[in-house]
Amino acid sequence: MRNVSKGGMNVMSKTVWKPGTFIYPIPAVMVSCGTMEKSNIITVAWTGIINTNPAMVYISVKPERYSYNIIKENKEFVINLTNEELVYATDWCGVKSGSKVDKFSEMKLTKEKSNFLKCPSIKESPVSIECKVKEIKELRKSSYVYFRGTVNKC
Repeated sequence: MRNVSKGGMNVMSKTVWKPGTFIYPIPAVMVSCGTMEKSNIITVAWTGIINTNPAMVYISVKPERYSYNIIKENKEFVINLTNEELVYATDWCGVKSGSKVDKFSEMKLTKEKSNFLKCPSIKESPVSIECKVKEIKELRKSSYVYFRGTVNKC
């Protein structure tokens, strides 16, 4: 970017970039899935609000991730917001595979029974958003699959 004089004011000119994902910062969340007996946590950065009434959210997950089939089969997930105390666990859960480790146990996180779902929420999370999958969308030429969920409880 460079400064440009416009009407006596200095303004920054815009830089043109190739198409990409430039909406930052994106809050990383921990998504829990599965059942109380067999569960997992996946760290997701591609998540957000779709609608207010009814409340709808989305998460984007690569099909090769361990949690993908769990969410696809059970059709539910919990978006657990993070805070400063959960920074290390959020990062760690994003680089380890649930097929090899029990992330709840390794990070000393507590499974909490959800109000409306079979999958657990994370007790240490300040906000847990319980979601039922309403749509699974495989986007053409994309490496991610989009799960749209309705919010049952926050």
